[in-house]
Amino acid sequence: REGEKMRCTHIERGQSVKDEEEVKEEDVTDTAAQGGEEEDEDALPHSEILDIFEEGLARLVQDPLLCDLPIQVTLEEVNSQIALEYGQAMTVRVLKADSEVMPIVVVQNATVLDLKKAICRFMELKQQREGGVKHISWRYVWRTYHLVFQGEKLEDDKMRLKDYGIRNRDEVTFMKRLRKK
Repeated sequence: REGEKMRCTHIERGQSVKDEEEVKEEDVTDTAAQGGEEEDEDALPHSEILDIFEEGLARLVQDPLLCDLPIQVTLEEVNSQIALEYGQAMTVRVLKADSEVMPIVVVQNATVLDLKKAICRFMELKQQREGGVKHISWRYVWRTYHLVFQGEKLEDDKMRLKDYGIRNRDEVTFMKRLRKK
């Protein structure tokens, strides 16, 4: 906990964030120098640090590059958006049965499994923000539905999306599997 306080005070003071090893070494040195004291006099309460962080994040999301991200953005979403801008990632539009389109961001050389994991993460974040269904059985979903691109089922989880011909902004559809008799 003390290490967390130290890192937060460094961030709050506007100093650069250090490597974890440097912070840990500093924590040990500071604790020894203070004679084992547990409270840092300059440390802010957790709630104030969260407020400062959320204000900074709100300013960051106002940047034109990141403006289409939600207010409760995660680091993963920010990194994905930056990767998109640099051409290191692509958006695959996944069409659900109810005609809802999910913009899923994956790296350029992503596999079908990476796309499936990204869909799971997208839905998890959406549920956290909007409420609704608490649990989705993804095992059931992948047993019941195929992902289909231009009539071809994406069955091999290890195959890259590029190998199926999927490019940036292409549309992949959830298609119900037919039961075998």
